[in-house]
Amino acid sequence: MNLEQFAKERLGGIRDRATYRRMRVLDGAQAPRMSVDGKEVWLFAGSNYLDLASHPEVVEAAARAAKDWGCAAGGSRLITGNLTLHEELEAELAAFFGSEAALVFNTGYMANVGVIPALCGAGDVVVSDALNHASIVDGCRLSRADVRVFAHGDADALEAALREVCDGRRQVLVALDGVYSMDGDVAPLEVMVPLAKRHGALVLVDDAHGTGTLGPRGRGAHELRGVADGIDVLMGTLGKSLGSFGAFVAGSAALRDLLVNTARSFIFSCALAPPQVEAARVALGLVEREPWRRERLNAHAVRLRERLGTHGVDTAPSTTHIVPVVLGASARTMAVCERLLERGFYAQGIRHPSVPEGTARLRITPMASHPPEAVDALADAVAEEVAASA
Repeated sequence: MNLEQFAKERLGGIRDRATYRRMRVLDGAQAPRMSVDGKEVWLFAGSNYLDLASHPEVVEAAARAAKDWGCAAGGSRLITGNLTLHEELEAELAAFFGSEAALVFNTGYMANVGVIPALCGAGDVVVSDALNHASIVDGCRLSRADVRVFAHGDADALEAALREVCDGRRQVLVALDGVYSMDGDVAPLEVMVPLAKRHGALVLVDDAHGTGTLGPRGRGAHELRGVADGIDVLMGTLGKSLGSFGAFVAGSAALRDLLVNTARSFIFSCALAPPQVEAARVALGLVEREPWRRERLNAHAVRLRERLGTHGVDTAPSTTHIVPVVLGASARTMAVCERLLERGFYAQGIRHPSVPEGTARLRITPMASHPPEAVDALADAVAEEVAASA
């Protein structure tokens, strides 16, 4: 079978399951209103939660870095790519999160598939929440460690797994998301982190969606839950709330040194480009200086959930700025998504394999800079289209 035949057969099956995807075309800078497939709409489908991607100070920092440092780092960090800019950003990230050290990666996916195999190997165990991000799942596969998957958010199931595997003879890593990206709930870290520590396990928290948005100072889910000291590996991204690109791992100096020497996704990748690094540095400062952004973001999320609730639209288990409306069938979900787009709202439909079969949903994400009336109008439109599709 040649490639064209193979691709057509695979794609035919995907279309039959109503899970065929295409890339929409957006025009302009990330903002509350954008052109999507040629139509001006309110954007409720992004991860630029604090609207820092086009902040004048962030843009200026990126432009200045491009002028002064160029548009590429020129190599991997271990050869020619380790710029003073990288070291400065990492020092500032470590200070922000109260850790000894930090290390930046090119994406959150690359961070997880690098970190997990660096900490665990054949004979070790990763205990993983059933709804963890795909990058954690793939990191577990690459590590060749044994994997114990426990029911989502279930501390009793986690404890049962830990009792089974923690025997003092092997490394055990508990891997959790801080905020679950398709449900919008926050992991019960205040229970799970101490539980893991009592059993002698390491803890990794992927807080890609909590960084900058949760906690009194924007440190994330672990700050919100009050367990910052118990986390061995904190991963967050630079490309969501911080409006740039890349990711980071924060932890001990020993962890950083280990990753520099063993994390293949770090060792064998070109370093982040100077404009991305400087944009992230300035954005990190704005998270501290402008707390109103996360306050407004969270107020919009509450407003959205409550208004949908008055229409009888369930958004459980969300308690954050990620607001799901589960519709079940993929075809129904995408039909509602397209009708909303026609009405001037982009709230993307999410289907298997991003979510389990039969749980297709609209994944709605407000931004700090949305006007309240746009949030209300979206909620009303969603409720009308969901009812019409029933």
